[in-house]
Amino acid sequence: MAIGVWISLFLYFALMIGIGIYAMRKSTSSSEDYVLGGRNLSPKVAALSAGASDMSGWLLLGLPGALFVTGLASAWIGIGLFVGAFVNWIVVAPRLREQTERYGNSLTIPAFLANRFPSKAMALRMVSAIIIVVFFAVYTASGLVAGGKLFESAFAGIFNFGGLSDYSVGIWLTLIVVLAYTVVGGFLAVSLTDFCQGVIMMLALVIMPAVVLWGPGGGGFAQASETLNQVDPNLLSWTQGVTFLGFLSAVTWGLGYFGQPHIIVRFMAVRSVKEVGAARNIGMSWMAISLIGAICVGVFGRAYAVRNGLDISDPETIFIVLADMLFHPLITGFLYAALLAAVMSTISSQLLVSSSSLTEDFYRLFLRKEATGKELVTVGRICVLLVGIIAAFIARDPTSQVLGLVSNAWAGFGAAFGPLIILSLTWPRMTGSGAVAGLVAGAVTVIVWISMGWGSSFMGGEGIYEIIPGFIVSAIAIYVVSMMTETQGEYQPVE
Repeated sequence: MAIGVWISLFLYFALMIGIGIYAMRKSTSSSEDYVLGGRNLSPKVAALSAGASDMSGWLLLGLPGALFVTGLASAWIGIGLFVGAFVNWIVVAPRLREQTERYGNSLTIPAFLANRFPSKAMALRMVSAIIIVVFFAVYTASGLVAGGKLFESAFAGIFNFGGLSDYSVGIWLTLIVVLAYTVVGGFLAVSLTDFCQGVIMMLALVIMPAVVLWGPGGGGFAQASETLNQVDPNLLSWTQGVTFLGFLSAVTWGLGYFGQPHIIVRFMAVRSVKEVGAARNIGMSWMAISLIGAICVGVFGRAYAVRNGLDISDPETIFIVLADMLFHPLITGFLYAALLAAVMSTISSQLLVSSSSLTEDFYRLFLRKEATGKELVTVGRICVLLVGIIAAFIARDPTSQVLGLVSNAWAGFGAAFGPLIILSLTWPRMTGSGAVAGLVAGAVTVIVWISMGWGSSFMGGEGIYEIIPGFIVSAIAIYVVSMMTETQGEYQPVE
């Protein structure tokens, strides 16, 4: 491996850890600082932090891999996500920023739900915290799988000694660096590193498709299109071969945004409600550029591979293969850092949200109600370590698919929390019993759907993405149970 790659990666790791140390000195004196950065994020940091924590390794591995195989038909996932993110910024962001502060200065989503529906406070905190920790363990594992695949593809054979493999070393090195700045610097470190990582990711997704198309062996857009048409004309079609259920399963990824705790917690940390609009504009611009870049990497990467006789055994590694082939080692190292940035930005956010729930919704609630701020920060750091180790255990299988793990966790959160968050912010007749019912119904529906394999095949036909039934069942449960219990004085109207 060229020295330039190692130099770029070393500088990236040093930058991340340096930011963690800065954040430790700046904002870890209290639980609010450690968990939510003192609610003082600027619009640009909040926007890119939300985007980078959302767009995990799937943006540079999973999505390009899907497009590499199926062509533009898989781009509907990106379109659905873009629309969902935009609606999330419009509907959820300003309301959540205002109401979480008004309802008891809530620092976590479970705490907000408990303060919003005090009659079911205990049940809501317990159930939502359990769902957060369980699904985030799987979600975090998907990021570690991406880190393992990077090392397995890019550094083949270098770390194969003492019973270790490149894949396992990639998992643990990725986790160790993330833990280093997350444990030390908390939410501010995660948000600042997310900002830097978001910039790196966007630059990589602009550079890569440009070089693939117009660099050595590229041939430009016309030749790439001609090559793809020769392989399979459907690769350049948005609709050919796309069934109604397939289209629905792709675009409904956007429903997941309303229930992703690691994304919507950024809304809670913006400096003021007035600055949410500026954050939205920055975040959506970043997302549009990044998604278009990822789509181009997958589609035109397929054309480049065919034209140059590349054997891509794992489509999810196309970004890594192209980075290694087409660039100077220093740039290759930068592109590897972009992939690690996508992975680490999401892992760190998920670890922190999981830790926050364990600290605020278990430790403080049941074990030490009188715990000091410094004690809670210490417990939070321990919880970050524990969840990270569990995720590494889940990620140990090198055959795991990044997009598959992400889709399961994304659906779990989207179905359990999506309808709950939207209705709790906008529907004054919602009750605490309705909130509990929706939370449980959504999560259970997704788990059953995955367990039965109905995402691949349902009733002998085409599969249906589990977020669709989960979201619908959750919304119905909230409405029905709320209407049954509204006369019992269970709800606090949204003022």
